[in-house]
Amino acid sequence: MIDVDIKKKLHGSIGGMMLKIKVSIKERDFVAVFGESGSGKTTFLRILAGLEKSDGQIKVGNEIWQNSKKFLPPQKRKIGFVFQDYALFPNMSIEENLFFVSKDKNLANELLEITQLQELKDRLPNTLSGGQKQRVALIRAMMNKPKLLLMDEPLSALDPKMRLRLQQDILLLHKKFETTTIFVSHDPSEIYRLANRVVVINHGNIIDDGAPKKILLRITGSQKFSFIGEVLDITKVDVVYIAIISIGQQIVEIVMSPNEAKNIKIGQKISVSTKAFNPTLNTNFV
Repeated sequence: MIDVDIKKKLHGSIGGMMLKIKVSIKERDFVAVFGESGSGKTTFLRILAGLEKSDGQIKVGNEIWQNSKKFLPPQKRKIGFVFQDYALFPNMSIEENLFFVSKDKNLANELLEITQLQELKDRLPNTLSGGQKQRVALIRAMMNKPKLLLMDEPLSALDPKMRLRLQQDILLLHKKFETTTIFVSHDPSEIYRLANRVVVINHGNIIDDGAPKKILLRITGSQKFSFIGEVLDITKVDVVYIAIISIGQQIVEIVMSPNEAKNIKIGQKISVSTKAFNPTLNTNFV
């Protein structure tokens, strides 16, 4: 269990504010932190990592990471941190970047195999694509087998296809190494695919906390949408089916008939149209 009760004065998007976070996170949870820019999300991660100081307490299991008398430095917190800008050492090969964290060659080979980077291990970062660099950053963060993996919008600079690939890698590593993962994202579909819990921060305070489906439908709403979407989930409720669909930056919930459900699969691109507020789904839109 990770217990956080911290305060820190910040200069946010609308001026000075107090970041006040009190939250408990279970081991092996995958928690998304969601909110507007300047609300304190990145600072929260940096405080957890020990990169910034704050008032209050952070306790991980039976170990105190910080309180009024103690402040554990980042290198002793057993964390992995994946930044948006990769933060790789440009003069080191992929393999050397990994060994900078730990000399565990077996673990390095395992991580390279999982992310299909084995054949690129001798290359320098500047010869890699953005997706490859972010995969290196991800597995480098896993080299010390962290108790806590922190990710600050790690996929925001990637194209949709590569984002989906990296999401799969992140989820695989999270489950395989049984880490507790906290990541910042502005992408509702990304959050829905990865997280089992969403914490919403606004102006330094937690204003909502719960399951992705519950939180995201409430935040993004289903009253406005574009027309092409991706099916994230399909569930049966009594005699009808409910489809969760990502449309642009929104997630909507749409009722389907059994016949519609037979022809639609999770991950499929579909068109969504409405007439008299009754949505119609169509897979033949090209």
